[in-house]
Amino acid sequence: MTATTAMGMKMHVVPPMIIPEIPEGFAALTKDDGKAREYLLSQTWPTGDPFCPRCGHRKVYSLSGDRLRCASCKYTFQPFSGRWINNGALSPSEWLRLITLFVEECSVHQMKQELNLSYNTVYKALTAIRFAILAHAIDARQLISAATGLDSYLKGNRLTGGPREMRMDTIPVYGILRRDDLVFIDLVPGFQAETLFHFHMNFHLKLIRTGNLVYTDRYKDYDALIFCGNDSLPYEVIRRYDEPPHIDAVNDEFWDFAQTRIKRFRGISCQRFPLYLKELEFRFNNREKSIAEIITAYLCALVPVQESA
Repeated sequence: MTATTAMGMKMHVVPPMIIPEIPEGFAALTKDDGKAREYLLSQTWPTGDPFCPRCGHRKVYSLSGDRLRCASCKYTFQPFSGRWINNGALSPSEWLRLITLFVEECSVHQMKQELNLSYNTVYKALTAIRFAILAHAIDARQLISAATGLDSYLKGNRLTGGPREMRMDTIPVYGILRRDDLVFIDLVPGFQAETLFHFHMNFHLKLIRTGNLVYTDRYKDYDALIFCGNDSLPYEVIRRYDEPPHIDAVNDEFWDFAQTRIKRFRGISCQRFPLYLKELEFRFNNREKSIAEIITAYLCALVPVQESA
């Protein structure tokens, strides 16, 4: 977005941040743990009938302590077993309140104060939300893999892993692609941070750095290529340019949307970067929708089975 000053000069104006409204019925659920649980169960089993999260068999029977057992594979489980929402020690109403605060784009510190929970508890639950969003992207299988390092965070269906160390030759590169009013952020196969530095030094591909975030001029069908680096990269070789790259020059709506939010994210690492990229893609493409219910359904979905290396 641009504006013209009284002197006739053009300046860049950051558009106001529009936060989707929380439906009144959803907001009411956050105040009643019993109703919140019923709502989450309706998202877990939309038909009303429980089924085994391991084999999918629909004949299950109840045990003590809220446990269930599959009549086919004999797996003993609880209602939220094997689902993204099982990654976090929150009550049903706390989950819905956290989703509300996430939709409103509150900081982790604001969330922990509002929920009276520890920073680590909130952070882990937010990670589950971001993984759930990414898992519903059309390229989820490609992203939750060794190519991005996100596979190292998952042990089975639990978020109990840790980040894998990344170097210049393993930090992945993503491409921003606009189609009409939507944006798609792809993993670019075969490209790493090293590739873009090589293109910059030898083929004059324009690189722009802001902190550990590096993005390029237009490349083939992509409006820009982008990656998040770390302190091991040779940022000093990046040249300065008088002319902005394509995505800045055209005042791209998504890029304006993304930049205002990226600045608010704290401590993004190259390992977690795709989680934030797909969150931005999701928010932008659903900016006219009520996303609280969508996120809840995503959280209650089963964690996809990862392919063995």
